[in-house]
Amino acid sequence: MKEIDLIVKACEDKIAKDVVSIKLQEGMAIADYFVIATGNTSSQTQAIADEVEKVAEENGINIVGVEGYREGSWILVDLGDIIVHVFTPEAREYYNLERLWK
Repeated sequence: MKEIDLIVKACEDKIAKDVVSIKLQEGMAIADYFVIATGNTSSQTQAIADEVEKVAEENGINIVGVEGYREGSWILVDLGDIIVHVFTPEAREYYNLERLWK
């Protein structure tokens, strides 16, 4: 299974909603993929981020950093070639990353 598929599945395993994987334009972005997912609450966004980290560690995917975990409305998990954004519904609507990167 490809790394991107493992990360999308990790989000789905924690019942993330509207999981989207966006292939970023080569040479134009800081990563190869963005994964965007929604959790109903900050507790759920934290659980999704935890699962992403767990799957990454189990599969030898380097975790560069995690931001926003404590607040939980927008958690960014940087896996180098894949950047995972986990939002609460309100934060996802507000930032609307799909609009910027599709």
